[in-house]
Amino acid sequence: MRIPRGRRRPPPSLHHLLLLAALCSSALKTAAAAPSTGGTGEGGGGLASVTGSIMTWAAWPPKCAWLSLPTSGKIHSYTLVSKYHKIWKDAIPAKDISTKEPVGGVIALKESMKYFDADFFNDSKLREMENGAKEFNVPAFRENRRLVAIKDGGLHDPSVLVFQSSWSSKSKVKESETFDYPQASMIQRPSNDEDIAFMSIIELGELIRTKKITSRELTDVFLRRLKRYGAVLESVITYTEDLAYKQAKEADDLLEQGKYLGPLHGIPYGLKDIIAVPQYNTTWGSKTFKNQVIDMEAFVYKRLKSAGAILVAKLVTGSLAYDDIWFGGRTRNPWNIEEFSTGSSAGPTASTSAGMVPFAIGSETAGSITYPAARCGVTALRPSFGTIARTGVMSLSESLDKLGPFCRSATDCAIVLDAIRGADAGDPSSREIALEDPFHVDITKFTVGYLDSAEMEVVKVLSAKGAKLVPFKLNYTVESVQSILNITMDVDMLAHFDNWQREGHDDEYEAQDQWPVELRRARLVPAVDYVQAQRARGRLIREVQESFTVDAFIGNVTDWELVCLGNLVGLPIVVVPTGFKSIEHPPKGNTRRRTTVTTGIYAPPDHDHIALALAMAYQSVTDHHKQRPPIDAN
Repeated sequence: MRIPRGRRRPPPSLHHLLLLAALCSSALKTAAAAPSTGGTGEGGGGLASVTGSIMTWAAWPPKCAWLSLPTSGKIHSYTLVSKYHKIWKDAIPAKDISTKEPVGGVIALKESMKYFDADFFNDSKLREMENGAKEFNVPAFRENRRLVAIKDGGLHDPSVLVFQSSWSSKSKVKESETFDYPQASMIQRPSNDEDIAFMSIIELGELIRTKKITSRELTDVFLRRLKRYGAVLESVITYTEDLAYKQAKEADDLLEQGKYLGPLHGIPYGLKDIIAVPQYNTTWGSKTFKNQVIDMEAFVYKRLKSAGAILVAKLVTGSLAYDDIWFGGRTRNPWNIEEFSTGSSAGPTASTSAGMVPFAIGSETAGSITYPAARCGVTALRPSFGTIARTGVMSLSESLDKLGPFCRSATDCAIVLDAIRGADAGDPSSREIALEDPFHVDITKFTVGYLDSAEMEVVKVLSAKGAKLVPFKLNYTVESVQSILNITMDVDMLAHFDNWQREGHDDEYEAQDQWPVELRRARLVPAVDYVQAQRARGRLIREVQESFTVDAFIGNVTDWELVCLGNLVGLPIVVVPTGFKSIEHPPKGNTRRRTTVTTGIYAPPDHDHIALALAMAYQSVTDHHKQRPPIDAN
């Protein structure tokens, strides 16, 4: 997800620059024979002359001004002037412009180099670069694209450049034992579906285990709610009804045979629609791919299937995992349907918040778990980078993408995490991480920092529970955090959707001020500056590690600088609801609509258990996470 920006006109292409050079050359050749006249006028057939100058009209971009080129000496005037930008040209002898095509190509290349912040080469070196690009670079580019870039989405041929977020030099292997889950007792089946829909995984699992409800019945409950509210919230892409009833029957049959698979046995859930499930469309939220079927089981789907969970729907992802706009509409916030959910994990968040599923799996590259969880008042976990293998999942950035659960509580997040964490050969960045059991962590041993942006109720509660709370600030000298994130994500995304852009599908994209603008700009990021951004990222990671003098810290979850930093470093975070406030511009009369208030509990990489344990401690004495949204009420 990215913060929306205003639309910006893209910079001139090499084609346009070459055209401009040719016009300049033609104008200069005409200069000697052309008499001097007064006036200009934009409709004069493209060429006109005035005292001491040749006037040429550039065909790009629209609403261009005239181009003034002196007939002798040096040129210091504009090469291009429009309402959107001015581009100054270094002094070039006028005689060079009138030479033939090879020098014209050099001039065009010289003009283009300023977009790479590399306009320091002389003409001889530029000619050498031009020849080298034609003879070596372009053929190599084309061959590599043929090998790995014909199919969009990055599901195959992952990069060998693997990001390692762990701060430990020693590689620890995950212990084979699962977490020791708490046991619910004396759970009775509610008399109405509404109450069932907002029960926790622990509670629903106990109803299943004790046969007070069947998986088939539970599947019925959630499919009815999905169909009732899916159109209201615009949060569902595909109902997997046939698959759900098949899996529910298998879960019920196993239980009849005395085989109980654990707390997710027979529990319905939803997947963000960037996650592949055979025989069902995986649309990536995009009209370009809305009929796409990927014949593979994503790692996370296989894990949940093995745990006995029931897939009831594929939920909305913003188009190509950017914000909340998709080919079928725009997903809304159940707490205030006049608002949109924000973030590309829009469907998983809104559906969990509305009690349409007990939990859902979403993803984050830059804010797509934290933003919608904050907007829709859902507990969510963005795990340490590499905790959950992404095999079978559309890729934006191989060093930033993470899968994570949206749930009723931190306890539910821990249960789902335990089921889906792990490495897979299809994702070289995935790791087996030795997480401690968050249900048996003693928080009184922790020193927990809090930023100025922290919700103080959380600070007070955790302090009362025995943790040591101290004021805290992350100190680092890197000022380009946000641009490092942008460069990394956009270039990586373009590598995975190179063919999509080349075939012009960006013209049919659902929100033209989002990926189309960013990926065109990404074409102008040189490889050397992409690498420099990763070096700067490495410096940021080292400085954050040195500054991280507490066991965890509490802070805002939607501060863009912190969102970028957390994703670049690979920090886990648990988003917890902490209250409500009145909405802006409420309708007349009383309204049940609210704006949710949340905060985040951050931990170092590979210490998700600390953030989860602190979140569970907070939620053990508060009930903000148990509140139900009004959805379609006034």
